[in-house]
Amino acid sequence: MASAAAKRNVLILLIAQALANTTVSIMITTAPLVGAMLAEDKSLATLPHAFQWLAVMAVATPASFLMRNIGRRQGFMLGGLFGITGALTGAAAIWMHAFWLYVAATVQMGVFSSFAMFYRFAAAEAAEDPQFRVRAISYVIGGGILAAIIGPELAKSTREMLPLYVFAGTYLVLAVVPLLGILVVSRVNLPPLTAAERADPGRPLAEIARQPSFIVAVLGGMIAWSAMVFLMTSTPLSMQACGFDFDTTASVIQWHIVAMYAPSFVTGWMINRFGLLNVMSLGVVLALAAVAAGLGGLAEINFLLTNICIGAGWSLLFVGATDLLTRTYRPSERAKVQGFNDMMIFGTVAASTLASGYLTQTVGWNTVLYADIPMILIAFAAVVWLRLRRDPAVVRA
Repeated sequence: MASAAAKRNVLILLIAQALANTTVSIMITTAPLVGAMLAEDKSLATLPHAFQWLAVMAVATPASFLMRNIGRRQGFMLGGLFGITGALTGAAAIWMHAFWLYVAATVQMGVFSSFAMFYRFAAAEAAEDPQFRVRAISYVIGGGILAAIIGPELAKSTREMLPLYVFAGTYLVLAVVPLLGILVVSRVNLPPLTAAERADPGRPLAEIARQPSFIVAVLGGMIAWSAMVFLMTSTPLSMQACGFDFDTTASVIQWHIVAMYAPSFVTGWMINRFGLLNVMSLGVVLALAAVAAGLGGLAEINFLLTNICIGAGWSLLFVGATDLLTRTYRPSERAKVQGFNDMMIFGTVAASTLASGYLTQTVGWNTVLYADIPMILIAFAAVVWLRLRRDPAVVRA
């Protein structure tokens, strides 16, 4: 049974994740459109969003080691400051109609997101009971469901708050969200590394990375995010090209985010009940269903089903990959393993975001859907390979 302190820390992290993901959901909804609005070359519409993910990648390892030295709470609060400055810079960029200043804003938002991505690992560290660990991870990731309600609605209601500067008001309001996150996460109290753990250099990363479970965990996280972002980033641009208004697009993204996070409240239970690899396999099936729904037509229902299926598939695959990763390292090794994992994940996300925008603008939505299939099949092959290996980390899977 989890202690009261563990449950309290997980609840705090859940709320902090919800606030952080509110900024992410607003960026998902607005960044491709703002990029298209500010860029002279419309094929660069998703470049700012890609730079956001590049920043997440670049900061992942330094953030992980920084928090090893100063603690999770101080690191999370520092990350929140970048969220505030990023939102304000975004508003200034729209006011000045400055594309590259908007890129700078998304980089700062990426730094904020990079720190916030470690909430899920902090949840695993807060859980004393191994059975509670995967539930703690999934609960905190599931906190993003609040972002599905708040983010797109906030974007819709503030889009024309300053009529001459579309979305500038959105970014001014957005600056308040990381501030609230700082106040919330200041209450978390996570166990620090012991003196022995801090002194232990741990195994070399190359040795840890040779574990089959590590390979599949990192690959699963990379593909869960990349396959999802590939379709999600293309959706606002494709729906705009099909003549849908912003409110309709925002609603589709809203349901996408609900589908991303709602399953997380039961994913931990599912993993404990049905096995880790079975849950990850179901995530792959849902991702393939997303592609099939998108290829079925260009109606609102097709965009909606695609985004719901890819969101739910992401949830099962990403929670499973995160839980699998936590089984591959010792406490003294977590900074380098977690940092490397997130660097790999969000490097591929940045590339997928940029490629998605380019393909959408040049060859269209259907090509984006077809291009997603190889990534999904690689994830399926990796899960099957690990199942055949019967790795000790997943003996109950």
